Amino acid sequence: MKRIVAAFAASILLFAQPAAAQSILRDAETEAMFKDMSASIIKASGLSTRDVQVVLINDDSINAFVVGGQTVYIHSGLIQAADNANQVQGVIAHEIGHIADGHVALADAGAKPAMGITLLSMVLGVAAIAAGSGAAGAGIMAAGQQAGLGKYLSFTRTQEASADAAGARYLNTAGVSGKGMIDFFKKLQQQEYGYGLANIDPFMQSHPLSGERIANLTNDLQTAPAWNAKPDAALEERFKRVKAKLLGYVAAPDRTLATYPASNNTVYAHYARAYAYHKAGYPDKADAEAAALIAIKPDDPYFQEIQGQILLEAGRPRDALVPLRAATAGTGNNPLIATTFGHALIATEDKANYAEAVKVLRVAVKRDDDNPFAWYQLGTVYELTGDTARAALATAEQASMNGDHRTAAQSASYALANIPPNTTDWIRAQDIAMAAQNDMEDNPKKYKRR
Repeated sequence: MKRIVAAFAASILLFAQPAAAQSILRDAETEAMFKDMSASIIKASGLSTRDVQVVLINDDSINAFVVGGQTVYIHSGLIQAADNANQVQGVIAHEIGHIADGHVALADAGAKPAMGITLLSMVLGVAAIAAGSGAAGAGIMAAGQQAGLGKYLSFTRTQEASADAAGARYLNTAGVSGKGMIDFFKKLQQQEYGYGLANIDPFMQSHPLSGERIANLTNDLQTAPAWNAKPDAALEERFKRVKAKLLGYVAAPDRTLATYPASNNTVYAHYARAYAYHKAGYPDKADAEAAALIAIKPDDPYFQEIQGQILLEAGRPRDALVPLRAATAGTGNNPLIATTFGHALIATEDKANYAEAVKVLRVAVKRDDDNPFAWYQLGTVYELTGDTARAALATAEQASMNGDHRTAAQSASYALANIPPNTTDWIRAQDIAMAAQNDMEDNPKKYKRR
């Protein structure tokens, strides 16, 4: 599991929350699981599995949201709170409901009336204050703000109920049991009980209360043939593994070791402890846990990946090559794993490995061009082999991805001047240079030299 950058179903209020402001976690095994568990639900919604992505966010709150486009963001805390894969499928179905119904694009339809009420109250309040009635003016403004917020929250509750209904429909159509959706709402209901229902004003919530959502959905889900569909045993096994490794990666080591003590010799415990020890800086213990995983299932590419990653980051890149090469092959050249393998090849500082590193990393960026670290590694090996033009192109790709358009323009220009014209790489350099230049011209203040 690698960090590439720095409750259930977020309300429309969270649609404005930029995912980039949070830490996105990328992991080959987790992404493969998300892809497989969501495929049938996406198809049932009429969307394309090529376009919809499910992305993991490093945040311990129980949440999921969409912010535009066709990406579902799921917090790591939600994975830890879920008991099984089916509950996560219920969350994904709800979020796909937001996407399919265009709720992000329609958010202004709820915000504008609410803003109108608020602005009108401010005008009337200021007028009252100017007329000498300060208390009355303040009261008018406060009441207007309350009314505006209530108007907006009513809109978001309608959107959430719509996404619930759509999600239930997609689950039924896909043949996926809705038990997980209902069970997860019951978890949220327990949280509401913890706050005290008497203290919760249902009209000042962005979502309907969980009890209401359960009541609205139960009949439609329970009467569908999919309700009694048997859980996918293989998917449940994958979920347990992902949940364990995620805890090891994001939680404090003490918490992981308390959850999975040394006396626990399950696959999940070894997986969690491998990440926990690796994170805590105990390479020998981490390596021992990885070895235990390999002993249980020698050909598992994700076990090979963690073994190779531990060796690489412990300063033993040459030893990491065997497991990482096997993991890359075993996952059909998964770009995240291939990037780690390419990194290890470079880290050996053996010129004999550089040609393979170029080959591996070129395939990685072709399959996943939205990975700055992969472009950095490719640029590094190009520089080491004397191909400065393509090293500059890789730097331009990385800079463009990170929003550094000045560096992107400069690097792409160097690449254009030194790569044979009209080749694929030359055309790509031209595209980056033009896009970067257009951004700088459109935002001159942003790029003004200080």
